[in-house]
Amino acid sequence: MKALVLSAYNQLDLTDMPTPEYATDELLIRIRACGICGSDVHGFDGSTGRRIPPIVMGHEAAGIVEAVGSDVPGFRPGDRVTFDSTVYCGLCFYCQRGQINLCDNREVVGVSTPLFRRMGAFAEYVSVPARICYHLPESMPFSHAALIEAVSVAVHGVSLTPIERGDSVIVVGAGMIGLLTLQAVLHAGAKSAIVVDLDDTRLNLARDMGATHTINSGAGDPVAQILALTGGRGADCALECVGATAPIKLAIESVRKGGAVTLIGNVSPTAEIPLQSVVSRQIRLQGSCASSGEYRECIRLMSSGAIKVDPLISAVAPLAEGPGWFHRLHDREPGLLKVVLEP
Repeated sequence: MKALVLSAYNQLDLTDMPTPEYATDELLIRIRACGICGSDVHGFDGSTGRRIPPIVMGHEAAGIVEAVGSDVPGFRPGDRVTFDSTVYCGLCFYCQRGQINLCDNREVVGVSTPLFRRMGAFAEYVSVPARICYHLPESMPFSHAALIEAVSVAVHGVSLTPIERGDSVIVVGAGMIGLLTLQAVLHAGAKSAIVVDLDDTRLNLARDMGATHTINSGAGDPVAQILALTGGRGADCALECVGATAPIKLAIESVRKGGAVTLIGNVSPTAEIPLQSVVSRQIRLQGSCASSGEYRECIRLMSSGAIKVDPLISAVAPLAEGPGWFHRLHDREPGLLKVVLEP
């Protein structure tokens, strides 16, 4: 099979590899679409330490079941499927509590660390445990289904946030996850959704997707603008979708006393917080890791049109063109959001 291999940092090669073997509890899936995640781009240059070469990256994918392990019920060759990026054991303390994203034995498709290496979906085929797979409706294009993983990150973050109908909510960061989080926030019942970013093009897209207000944080004081929009009190909740000191501080300072801030972004390994502001104003900080069983709900939301992904897809391209698209994304080409590769 053909596969896009990270042979060395900043080097991707289209290579012939053996078709993966599959265990008795696994599916062999012929990949029809795989999205380039921001974490793949950071893995491409080695900045995360979680894509140690050589590795086939790619975890936002969908395809067709090619073969079924002998112990797998409920799937058959020809089924249209997607799969979670998290490979959970199903047996540990956290899995038994339903917190599969916190699994003690957690691995991630398309990721390699000193502890594990699991080949991903920038390839013609991938094998994954059937327990992380989900059936797709016939009406959903594979290019859209490849974004279910990203949608699940947004939906999970919103599920952890105490949004009540009629609340004012801030989304910090209008990248892929931020724009999906915006849609999930609106579906959760927020009356006012304020999106903050540095990129006017992305802010325009946020308005098209339902944001009631947008703020360019590079033009004036964004906290002052948010306070003006919320009667001087601050928003009820904020979801931070970048993962660095400045946007985290902005989110904290923009919510009201007793408000909640959910941290979804994960770019920086450490960040400073305004501790006295958090403590004296009794702000709740909540981390959000990946997703935890929201795939079926995400498929329903996308199928109903409650969450739209088509406006976020910048390009659909053959797998062979992957290296060029990785470089363009790494160089932060203006206007690029999601690129989906088709083996």
